[in-house]
Amino acid sequence: MNGIVIIAHAPLASALRQCVAHVFPDRVEGVQAVDVQAQASTEQSLAQAREAAGRFGAAPLLLLTDVLGATPCNVARQLQAGRAAQLLAGVNLPMLLRAVTYQHEPLEALTARALQGGTQGVQQLPVA
Repeated sequence: MNGIVIIAHAPLASALRQCVAHVFPDRVEGVQAVDVQAQASTEQSLAQAREAAGRFGAAPLLLLTDVLGATPCNVARQLQAGRAAQLLAGVNLPMLLRAVTYQHEPLEALTARALQGGTQGVQQLPVA
């Protein structure tokens, strides 16, 4: 099964993981969170990310990060190098819940489903 690692500005990664624990309590072990602290160096954050990813051994990883080009995304890109991993920026709760739901699928299919869940989860609603 694929591992899911959320790397985001603190405290977003942990908060999203807590949401997984609320909705899918039996699946939360398949999700790791790395909160990038404002005062932490990139090297410190990368070490935390490597530790989180290491909990999945050699399993493929879906890396989810919050903002394209920001430190968490840059850390995720470094973590992605040299292993079976896909990276999506712009993580939101619908994306994460879709990823957890389809975590057992091949990495490419999982990535497509997560991306679809994230984009379909953003909707403008009419005034009630």
